[in-house]
Amino acid sequence: MVGVVDYEAGNLKSVETALLALDARIVISGKPETLLQCDRLLFPGVGDGAAAMAVLRRRGLDQAISEFVARGRPVLGICLGSQIVLDRSEENGAVCLSLVAGSARRFAAGLGQKIPHMGWNQVEPVRDHYLFSGIPTGASFYFVHSYYPDPEDESCRLAVTDYGIHFTSAISRENLAAVQFHPEKSGPYGLRMLRNFLQHRG
Repeated sequence: MVGVVDYEAGNLKSVETALLALDARIVISGKPETLLQCDRLLFPGVGDGAAAMAVLRRRGLDQAISEFVARGRPVLGICLGSQIVLDRSEENGAVCLSLVAGSARRFAAGLGQKIPHMGWNQVEPVRDHYLFSGIPTGASFYFVHSYYPDPEDESCRLAVTDYGIHFTSAISRENLAAVQFHPEKSGPYGLRMLRNFLQHRG
């Protein structure tokens, strides 16, 4: 059973549609006790990092996600979910989950690129990881974001993307992985990535 975290951060319908297309058994919930019974956890989201963290704390989901990670079960964050696993975000000074050391950074002005970064772009893995199994290097995924994860430990950097700078577009640490792009909106390669997550046994 895949638990999808509902913390009022949007984008749940497209994630649900993609998972059901892969015949996944899912439960969408904002209740910690329900999510902690699942085999794996996916937390998507779009929007404001500080507002999302406020909801997570109010519902006790911050502790539930941390506990789920500590239990060693597969966890995948998407978009905003790749930023709030870090220590902090430059978006309204958000204090985040501290599951991966680092910060979510805003794209600097003057890069010659539009902000938010919106549309298809190539993703280049920097090391082997089950999420990218069967996906060619340089495959394109769909992005919508103004902030990106910046882990302190280079070993947590999983993939990079070029958008005026080479920014980190995927991170991982042990059983936790998170991607800045939207696999649920990224066609066949995105579905392959979600299938890899569903089939991973840890």
